[in-house]
Amino acid sequence: MMTRRLMHTFALTEKGAKDLIKAVSWCFICNISLMLPVSSTMFAVRHMLDALQTGSPVLENIFPVISFSVISIVLLFLFHYLQYAFLYIAVYKESANRRISLAETLRKLPLSFFSKKDLSDLSATMINDCSNLDQMFSHYVPQLYGSVLSTTLLAVMMFLINWKMAAAVLWIVPVTLIITTGSKRIQDRYGSGSIEKKRAVTEHIQQMIETVKEIKSARMQDTELAAYDNKLIEQEKAAIKSELATGIFVTGAQALLKLGIATTIITGLKLLSNGTLDLVYFIGFLFAASMIYNPIATVLQNIAAVFSTRLQIERMRTIIEAERQEGREDLCPDGYDMEFNNVSFSYEEDRDVLEDVSFTAKQGEVTALVGPSGGGKSTACRLASRFWDIDAGKITLGGMDIAKCDPEKLLSYYSIVFQDVVLFSDTIKENIRLGKKGASDEEVYEAARMANCEEFVTKLPNGYDTVIGENGSTLSGGERQRISIARAILKNAPVILLDEATASLDVENETHVQQALSHLIKDKTVLIIAHRMRTVRNADKIIVLEKGRIREMGAPDALLEKKGAFFNMVELQEKSGKWKA
Repeated sequence: MMTRRLMHTFALTEKGAKDLIKAVSWCFICNISLMLPVSSTMFAVRHMLDALQTGSPVLENIFPVISFSVISIVLLFLFHYLQYAFLYIAVYKESANRRISLAETLRKLPLSFFSKKDLSDLSATMINDCSNLDQMFSHYVPQLYGSVLSTTLLAVMMFLINWKMAAAVLWIVPVTLIITTGSKRIQDRYGSGSIEKKRAVTEHIQQMIETVKEIKSARMQDTELAAYDNKLIEQEKAAIKSELATGIFVTGAQALLKLGIATTIITGLKLLSNGTLDLVYFIGFLFAASMIYNPIATVLQNIAAVFSTRLQIERMRTIIEAERQEGREDLCPDGYDMEFNNVSFSYEEDRDVLEDVSFTAKQGEVTALVGPSGGGKSTACRLASRFWDIDAGKITLGGMDIAKCDPEKLLSYYSIVFQDVVLFSDTIKENIRLGKKGASDEEVYEAARMANCEEFVTKLPNGYDTVIGENGSTLSGGERQRISIARAILKNAPVILLDEATASLDVENETHVQQALSHLIKDKTVLIIAHRMRTVRNADKIIVLEKGRIREMGAPDALLEKKGAFFNMVELQEKSGKWKA
């Protein structure tokens, strides 16, 4: 029960929660062990007083005192060594587990989650928030709980020995706790402002990097840098306000703790003069006061630190506790016909992108989705691969409801080429090999030839071993798209989804790629999206999507004879193709 609560409260893994309990236990033991020097001092003072009263030499029978002191030192070293092992080393391991857990969670989340999140915000959570939580769990939380437990135990022992002296030592503790916790709302307000301003700076940096071409072409460098400077100034001011809001209350409360030493001395002297307090206990309470205030000061500081990291924990929890896409992994499709049955979907409430869409893309046929921009063509393609989950209806592949299939297992049946190509800063060969893990070089070269990649690869200095830069920055749009197509060809999956796969190719290369893709069509389910009507003229079925609904559907020749929406689209493109300036 406690483990689950800690996992939820601090966004920990199960092992991290168990390690936290161990770390708190050792912090508690270490704090209690700080009383060993107090006990040694009281033992030594008692020995000296007894020697003075009996008139015997002070150094006589000193061995027990020395032995107790040495044992205390050894125990202090041992306890703090074990605390380090169970605290800091465990935190480093949990830090790795936390990052892996976040990455695994992100891998299983639907794209709808990412559409609602800013990329820089997710990056900040993965990097900055994780680093800050490392600091919190290595310096704040275990010490906080350990200090609370040890202080409570020591307070009980003090009251059992002498309640007046205990009250003199501890009366200031609830006062300082009230000051610190009572200022939580103020600290939260300024802390939230600091985090928001810091995130704004991160977002602006990312935006400038992503749009550097546009900024330079529009000569907006000075404007963007000035805006960036303003955000930095605002972030600096917010950080100063946050630190001041925390520092004023925490430092003030820590300073008030020193009043406890004064009341301890005054009360102790009064009780000594009345003969109701032994000198040894008076010295012991003085030492205890000087020792116990250090953990309490740590508690005050750590409470403020936990307040400041609460928002970061909340941001991390939104990822860890987000609804994941899951399903069965033992998939046994009966063929690869893809069927949409009364499918409706919307990215936002009250704004349907698809409404009551029904069609079947048969295995061994090419089904083309056409229509005006914003009609829902790309959305249908992404729903077919379960990048998003539909709002109503059903999508089946070989009779299987894809909503009940594990997304990663489902995608093993798909080769996908989207309009926005994503390549990695690696060689051309390795970028193509992503389509099939462990593929031989010859398989990669064959897929590249089929996608008409050799035409430009042979001109590169290192051929297929040429590193193409981040997202293929050294290649043209058409070259990047052909690599993506080669990757899909290499995978050779039974379902092929092509979302404007030839959009960046000239007419000649488009013809070559279409010839290459024709080798894959046999016995496969092909769903293609295109704006160029010549791209889909040889499709087996045309589906015209407009405003999220199917306007017409059928074979290309039949639709042309019907002279409806598809006919109008073909005619318009033919007219625009003949236009001259």
